[in-house]
Amino acid sequence: MLQKQGEIDAEGAPVRSRNRAASTPPAERTSPGQFLREVRGELRKVAWPSRAETVNYSIVVLVTVIVLTAMIYGLDWVFSTFILELFES
Repeated sequence: MLQKQGEIDAEGAPVRSRNRAASTPPAERTSPGQFLREVRGELRKVAWPSRAETVNYSIVVLVTVIVLTAMIYGLDWVFSTFILELFES
């Protein structure tokens, strides 16, 4: 394992110098204008949902939130009632 990593040679002796990872050339900075043009170009490629899909997804999210809120409220009420009854006796 250490031989594969370059830590030891074939005889088991430690390697004196490690191979350095190849350094990547510094990336060129782009101007804010170029950045905004690229952002607009990428946003044009996005497959945006239609209005009907957005409404449908929003309804699904709201119903899910309401159901989970009701479940958590119900469990909280059951457990709190149980704990209060347990300590009253």
